[in-house]
Amino acid sequence: MDVLLSPRASAIVKREAGDFSGHPFGAMLKPAAPSMSAIVTLEGIAPALGIKPAQLARIGAAFKTLAVTAQDRIARCARYDIEPAAAPPKNGRRHILLFEKNVGFRDAPAIEAAHRAFVALADARGWDVVTTEHAGAFTPATLRGIDLVIWNNNSGDLLTLSQRAAFRAWIERGGAYVGVHSASGDPATFWPWYRDTLVGATFVGHPMNPQFQDARIVMETRDPTLSADLPREWTWQDEWYSFAASPRRTGAQVVATLDEKTYSPKGMTGESLAMGDHPIAWTRCIGRGRMFYSAIGHRPEGYADTRYRTMLGNALDWAIARNACSGAAAR
Repeated sequence: MDVLLSPRASAIVKREAGDFSGHPFGAMLKPAAPSMSAIVTLEGIAPALGIKPAQLARIGAAFKTLAVTAQDRIARCARYDIEPAAAPPKNGRRHILLFEKNVGFRDAPAIEAAHRAFVALADARGWDVVTTEHAGAFTPATLRGIDLVIWNNNSGDLLTLSQRAAFRAWIERGGAYVGVHSASGDPATFWPWYRDTLVGATFVGHPMNPQFQDARIVMETRDPTLSADLPREWTWQDEWYSFAASPRRTGAQVVATLDEKTYSPKGMTGESLAMGDHPIAWTRCIGRGRMFYSAIGHRPEGYADTRYRTMLGNALDWAIARNACSGAAAR
């Protein structure tokens, strides 16, 4: 997106590689958020756009001659915000922050379906929900009144440096995070702590031919809260995420795995996305805090299914319990 927002940078790309606005993938790259252009790099998408290595090298060399102007900085900063969220009421109830900001790939049907599910799950537990699309909620003052933060199918670089610091400190001091599907991160990410420590896995792709496939989910956890009322295995149709390595390697406690023998883990160009060990939902303890992440959740109808609703409800119950990580080593 920064390239598209800069007339000088865009002119270099057009001169060296032509105009790709008519390309099926190029048409998805817009200079205003939300857009796929906010979560990819030119280098990363060059093969999809037909940009050859020699052309990319010339573009890179020309970019090095460009100074970053004040206008470039202003254009980039427009994707961030400091608008505060409504303060949670002081009523003795649990308070959930449902965070739905998105500057990258915005899957509105999934976000809306997940929103309805999380609000219903919170209502059934007598919890209050504060919903926001603004990262200004991530301040020490606001987070002090929050028991659990849910990242709902977010995409893009969302928090300023001070907002990142506030969220990280809140987690490490005992906060709780639940994230679903695209909240794991993007092809191009700018916050290593979120990707490498909080989530602990790097998204690399999902099948496209076909995009949605039936596969077998196997529950691995023996935690009584996380496994409550769930079958040991079931078949599910979704857009199956693959990661660069199993989050088990970064200390995650795996909740459920995906049986790769039951679907075709091939990417857009036929590349293998097989992981071997393929966790699809996991938890970890970070300082005194807790996280739960599920890669399930692209199809909006899934959030109304009893099995996935139960999994997410269990996740909320586990994460909000401050003793969930007692005695566990911090990750």
